[in-house]
Amino acid sequence: MTQAPATCRHDYAPPPWRCLAIELEFDLDAAATEVTARLQLEPDPGQPLQPLRLDGEALELLELRVDGDPVAADGMRIDPAGLTLPGIDRACTVQTRVRIGPERNTRLEGLYASEGLLLTQCEAHGFRRITYALDRPDVLSRYEVLLRADVARYPVLLGNGNCEDAGRLPDGRHYARWVDPEPKPCYLFALVAGALDSVRARHTTRSGNDVAVAVWAAPEDVTRCRHALQCVLRAMRWDEQRFGREYDMAEFNVVAARDFNMGAMENTGLNIFNARYILADPDTATDADFSDVESVIGHEYFHHWSGNRVTVRDWFQLALKEGLTVFRDQEFTSDMNSRAVKRIEDVRMLRARQFVEDSGPLAHPVRPNSYREIDNFYTATVYEKGAEIVRMLHTLLGETAFRQGLDLYFARHRGSAVTIEAFVAAMTEAGQRDLSGFLRWYSQAGTPVVEIRDSYDATTRRYEVQITQHTPPTPGQSEKQPLPIPLAYALYDARGRRIERALAGDAPVHEGLIELSGARHTLCLEDVDAAPLPAFGQALSAPVRVRYDYGPDALGRLASIERDPLLRWDAIQRLATDAILARGEAGASRLALLDATAVLLEDAELDPAFVAQCLQLPAFDTLVDEVVASGGTVDVDRVWAAREELLDELAERHVERLERRYQDMAAVDPDAMNAPAIAARRLKNTALDLLTRMDPAAALAQTQFAAAATMTDRLAALRALVHADASAAPQALSAFASRHGADALVTDKWLAIVASAPLADAIGRVQALMTGRHWLPRNPNRVRAILGSFARGNPVAFHRADGAGYALLLGAVAALDAANPQLAARQLGALENWQHLDAARAQHIRAGLQSLRSAEPSSLTTELLDRLLAD
Repeated sequence: MTQAPATCRHDYAPPPWRCLAIELEFDLDAAATEVTARLQLEPDPGQPLQPLRLDGEALELLELRVDGDPVAADGMRIDPAGLTLPGIDRACTVQTRVRIGPERNTRLEGLYASEGLLLTQCEAHGFRRITYALDRPDVLSRYEVLLRADVARYPVLLGNGNCEDAGRLPDGRHYARWVDPEPKPCYLFALVAGALDSVRARHTTRSGNDVAVAVWAAPEDVTRCRHALQCVLRAMRWDEQRFGREYDMAEFNVVAARDFNMGAMENTGLNIFNARYILADPDTATDADFSDVESVIGHEYFHHWSGNRVTVRDWFQLALKEGLTVFRDQEFTSDMNSRAVKRIEDVRMLRARQFVEDSGPLAHPVRPNSYREIDNFYTATVYEKGAEIVRMLHTLLGETAFRQGLDLYFARHRGSAVTIEAFVAAMTEAGQRDLSGFLRWYSQAGTPVVEIRDSYDATTRRYEVQITQHTPPTPGQSEKQPLPIPLAYALYDARGRRIERALAGDAPVHEGLIELSGARHTLCLEDVDAAPLPAFGQALSAPVRVRYDYGPDALGRLASIERDPLLRWDAIQRLATDAILARGEAGASRLALLDATAVLLEDAELDPAFVAQCLQLPAFDTLVDEVVASGGTVDVDRVWAAREELLDELAERHVERLERRYQDMAAVDPDAMNAPAIAARRLKNTALDLLTRMDPAAALAQTQFAAAATMTDRLAALRALVHADASAAPQALSAFASRHGADALVTDKWLAIVASAPLADAIGRVQALMTGRHWLPRNPNRVRAILGSFARGNPVAFHRADGAGYALLLGAVAALDAANPQLAARQLGALENWQHLDAARAQHIRAGLQSLRSAEPSSLTTELLDRLLAD
């Protein structure tokens, strides 16, 4: 397949044509849908006149008119990417009628069919697969949409905005007319048609506007939508209270879809969700599922302002909407639940995914300079690192000034398509300080390393800190500039008391925050009785690697005295990392870790969810990234074995404490859905994982599986049985599948457990799943449950020395690519650090990547393969 040409940020030019309004008529049918579009177009007087060019892919043109007059064949040029009308040089109305085939659309972009529904996905370039249009985010138009369909097959017709008219037609069909009240880019267009039912509520905004809220799903699923409905209402209230953002339309609809490439989509007034982020009840969803529903619901709703009312000028600005909205959804979840636990979860994921991405061949800036396929840049870097940049601005400005900056940004740019500079400028004005240096965070790839060395002079009673920063080279960026870095810190004296006096030197310091800006800084503290114990990077105040030479004793002390939960957790993670990777005093680190976790298990006053986080060792990918960041070669077998050995030692050393905490937690409202019960289940099931290591029969897991009152406990017990390869595992799997066999989302759960089980015959089990009835290659959730869980969650099998795991992944990618390139390409992220593996494994991967590349896959997959194979 021909590789897509590169799109470069510096080549941006405003659109030469404007589209003021779009009227769309859909005659909907799964086999063949006809779309009539009337575009009110005019040339931009500020731009050089260019031929009118409309984007369009996989469209059968049936009719073309300009100002009502048919266009002859010699008055147009059609190619696979669009339609050109060379003779048009004035304001006009262009009308097209096209035919598309939703049920043949396996890409799940544009209009497609899914289990009886017709629905759309238009970000980033799906709208051009629906009709001919100016498909770019800086073209904002008003939309009026008429939907017509068979009333029996498609009794519900939903669109963007507000429904202004609906009724029956004489031929057994019906119609609905939807009007979006404000201009929007076409990537936010949406429709849904099908047999749906809903749960509903009303929301009254602070200014008194009444909003009809509905969550839609298949009739058999609608009872599982009540949690999602409550999450919508909570998100609407929270955004009004925290950021002053009110919903400004009369209707807000949310729809659950079984086949969806993404997690969800924020189309104005009609959010379409992957069903896994909508459907939830205690019998079919875990506590984590309930939390994910709340987070994703919040994320998509918050896009109404940070992405929709103010949108992006071009796709290079993707982090403008996604990074800001991820920050907002993180704050929402933190305010609704435990802020400390949420921050730990976010940092754990940042290190396991984004730091890994930053240190490999797929590293790219938050705002890349070029791309061939924008779909390949919906990454952890854009989302999570983008959110951390926003968080740094919030840290520096404080809540009040940050809120003022956000208000200014929305007021100034509502109804516009803007750049990251516009956001930074609003924050600069509100904070009354120069924040232009933060633009380097958007333009430089890689995770900065902040190295800290300190010394204490007992004679002068002077404590000095030397801080340097550097960012390692990344593909296409060998030289890096210093970045503005807010580094939160605390100093503790010998009695564990916080030293209240601030460091002083050549970097601004206030309220426990050092504002780094240059490559080097020196700070000091005078009149100190003894060397303090420092704690740098509290709450992960910046997405950096902090390098400070803590010994095991110092980390052990931090794990007991540090007030910041994140750094307390981080001290334990560092002890575990040093022990597993045999760094420094590895034996002492091991002992300090065991002592620190003993203290946590004995402290009944601590949040059980926090204790559970501390008992979970660094993820395998995080450990690999630590090796890569230090310039080493990854010994997969040794890293995995050392991690397993440490887990075994934790279980053996703390078996009585774990048993006691398990029983205590099991007594806390076992089937309740309140915060204390959820936290108790988290610690109980973490203890179960460790205790199962001490019992080959897995008796406790068997008992819990049989008696479980919630999906959380049932699934945790099943995982313990399967991953321990217990004799009772096959029977438990059979019982679980029988109980939930009709539910595709729950089936995904047990399939993921099987695919991630670190067993000798794991590849054979995964191959069996992928050749059996459970393999649904057109369903992204099922592909991720099996293939994704195997490649991302089963290091033992995936990294098997003979390369069989890599061959399985790449063979599946080749097969998936023909139908759904976006789904296929995203599976390649599991290989992002392949060049740092041992020579034999690296050679297996290189050969597999080269073979796949030579087969001329899709442009999406080709772009990632070229980046992975680049020297």
